[in-house]
Amino acid sequence: MSPVKVVLVGGPANLPAESRVQQVGTVTDTVKVPLGAGYEHFRHQGENTTVEGEDLPVFRWVMHTAIAE
Repeated sequence: MSPVKVVLVGGPANLPAESRVQQVGTVTDTVKVPLGAGYEHFRHQGENTTVEGEDLPVFRWVMHTAIAE
């Protein structure tokens, strides 16, 4: 199965723009992006959007977790 390109929406404003487009295995995966001393989590909730002519699944921010020591 080939990776799926998705766009991340919401979460912290300081999440770099280049981190907003990701590759995932399936739309049922949760995307976990490292940022600062933690991770930002994003999930697909059924919506899509067009980015540069491509129809991409939208993964919305759902939570932040801290990096375990």
